[in-house]
Amino acid sequence: MLSKSVEKPLASWRGKDRIDGQVLDTLTVIFRSGGCSWNRCRMCGYRHERYPDMPRDDLTDRLVRQVRWVKENFRDEDYQVLKVFTSGSFFDPDEVPAAARRAVAEAFRGKMVIAETRPEYVDPDALREFGEEIDTGAWATPLSVAMGLETTNDFIREKCIDKGFSYADFLRAAEVAHAAGAGVKAYLLMKPPFLTEREARDDMVRSIKDVSSVADSISMNLCTVQGRTEVERLWRQHAYRPPYLWTVLDVLISSPVHVLCDPVGGGQVRGPHNCGNCDRSIVKGIGDYSLTGDTGLLRALAETDCACKEEWEFIIDQEEPFCMPLTR
Repeated sequence: MLSKSVEKPLASWRGKDRIDGQVLDTLTVIFRSGGCSWNRCRMCGYRHERYPDMPRDDLTDRLVRQVRWVKENFRDEDYQVLKVFTSGSFFDPDEVPAAARRAVAEAFRGKMVIAETRPEYVDPDALREFGEEIDTGAWATPLSVAMGLETTNDFIREKCIDKGFSYADFLRAAEVAHAAGAGVKAYLLMKPPFLTEREARDDMVRSIKDVSSVADSISMNLCTVQGRTEVERLWRQHAYRPPYLWTVLDVLISSPVHVLCDPVGGGQVRGPHNCGNCDRSIVKGIGDYSLTGDTGLLRALAETDCACKEEWEFIIDQEEPFCMPLTR
């Protein structure tokens, strides 16, 4: 029998996203789960946030408690979209048992749900079941599967991120998701370790173009220095610098499609940053662009007069793998 008590998720917050041309209120929840099966990505701090090994019924109970906490602390009328994250994959039955997924579906029936998972867990039966359980007819596509593709370059994904799957795996999973009636969201990662600023920029430009015909939406995540990660170790050794905000502007302006981008940690030394003087306005502008899709905002920001722009241009032109990063 499931406990009636509650347990707070790892994180939860309200926000807004541009989805299918509409600005919708969202609720993002990161559930503590049984843990990521891969557990090796170089930049991910959430892989440490897991329950210790426990019986399936106990794990289900702990997840249901978190669902109950969310329901008690956020009013249904305050958001239309639920974005679900775990320590790894929402559709991994060992990480999130089927009974716990059903509890999520029951609790958030009628919402549009975006759930993150690795490609190997994109199972058509699980997607159809969950989609039918949340569907009330309010949304043309009530369920979207979000996958951390990070890049369409297999070499970068393997060597710089250690992601454990190929672009072909992502494409197969996207095909399965679409056939099951779900949407597909691709997460791309700006500047994983071991890339120069120029390499990171060029990889994102190419990846957005590659995946734009496959994914229904694209979100570009800007690499941050999370605790207890390999990226943090490299950063402490002065062997890694998060991306310049100038680079982010450059990528978004050149994109052929609208790309969501929430510059988490923007302007901070562990997050995407410039010099500190121009960061605040650029971070705000990127957030505004994500909601409006107005590239004019980005072009105006790219014309900002700041001394660090010349530094960034030098880095783009001169930084090489054997001497990077040139700045902190």
